[in-house]
Amino acid sequence: MPHDARTTADVHPPQEEVARVCALPEVQAALDWIRTSEPRFVQWQMELARIPAPPFGESARSRWLTDRFRELSLDAIQTDDVGNVFAVHPGDGVKFISLSAHLDTVFPSTTPLHIQQEGTRLLGPGVSDNAAGVTAMLAIAAAMRATAIHPSSPVLFVGNVGEEGEGDLRGMRHIFSQPRWLDSIAASVVVDGAGADTVVAEALGSRRFEIVVRGPGGHSWTDFGLPNPIVVLSHAVAALASTPVPATPKTTLNVGVIRGGTSVNSIPETASMRVDIRSTSPAEIDRLEKALRVAVDQAVDDEQRRAISAQKRPPQLAAEIVTIGNRPAGELASSAHILQVIRAVDAYLDNPAQVQRASTDANIPLSLGREAIALGAGGRGGGAHTFQEWFDCSGRDLGLKRILLTILLLAGVSE
Repeated sequence: MPHDARTTADVHPPQEEVARVCALPEVQAALDWIRTSEPRFVQWQMELARIPAPPFGESARSRWLTDRFRELSLDAIQTDDVGNVFAVHPGDGVKFISLSAHLDTVFPSTTPLHIQQEGTRLLGPGVSDNAAGVTAMLAIAAAMRATAIHPSSPVLFVGNVGEEGEGDLRGMRHIFSQPRWLDSIAASVVVDGAGADTVVAEALGSRRFEIVVRGPGGHSWTDFGLPNPIVVLSHAVAALASTPVPATPKTTLNVGVIRGGTSVNSIPETASMRVDIRSTSPAEIDRLEKALRVAVDQAVDDEQRRAISAQKRPPQLAAEIVTIGNRPAGELASSAHILQVIRAVDAYLDNPAQVQRASTDANIPLSLGREAIALGAGGRGGGAHTFQEWFDCSGRDLGLKRILLTILLLAGVSE
């Protein structure tokens, strides 16, 4: 079974294996190390959050992470063509268990990153999503190196680019498009954001579009009657707003950005908008994409007819719809080994957690039929994607224990 995540740990059921692994002296030492190393985690998290990293602009964070991997004396440290950073904690097998966290944020490179600490809270853009995730990945690597844990399968640590927005999961797409990694990663654990109360085992599909309408433009008085790209988009938005969207399967439709025009007394030459469609159902995504295209075409036709009736020159109006994001859907079978493992870990830690559907880097391996989950980094967070973002370090150790035990059960640890 080439894609099977199971290792020597499967000699015992996960419920028994987690107790056996936790009893190992080196694992107890790693858990103790996590409990006493919070100041180091805070330092990493604040350093990273102060480095700008918009999608396609993550190179400074890639270099920072490379330096941290070197400080931990990890093996096989490298950066690929798109900026993903890799390092390995060795094991005896040839298949890797991957632990990854995305490096990018939603904020432009010019965003002031005044990261501050107030008690147990860290404050500032990107401090939780995903500085907390990268910090958690480093914490697991450091705990394993500090205590000489020797897993049966090697653990691959990845700081990947391009998870947010227009990044469109490009870092993870690149990894799983490479035969080297496609054939050697047995299971993937993604760390994204804060918390320890969820397991993302279902990938939320989404499709994003930019619609650009172009016309001749002109003066609002002397050229009145010429087609107006903003009017076209207005009619298209109105049509979309009246399009039925089901509650089950949960589906959303959002116009998130609209731009156009140069002045109040000008008929614009161009106008654009960006639309996000999400659903647990691929069929609903297809239906809403069709509705979007029909709405734009109808709005263009209506505006052209209006311009012709105003007896102006030929309308010269055109619309272009470009796909700017396409995140595939997928989900784990209820019997998947990785799902059994995280459930056993949560039961051992007395940590109630719910399986959820979300859009994360795990979308890529899940869409390929691979075993993958996304977990939070522990602690608590809020205000994601805003300047008021925050992360509370209280309880971070629960999330880190959860991640470490999951990785060790997937990789296997011999006595």
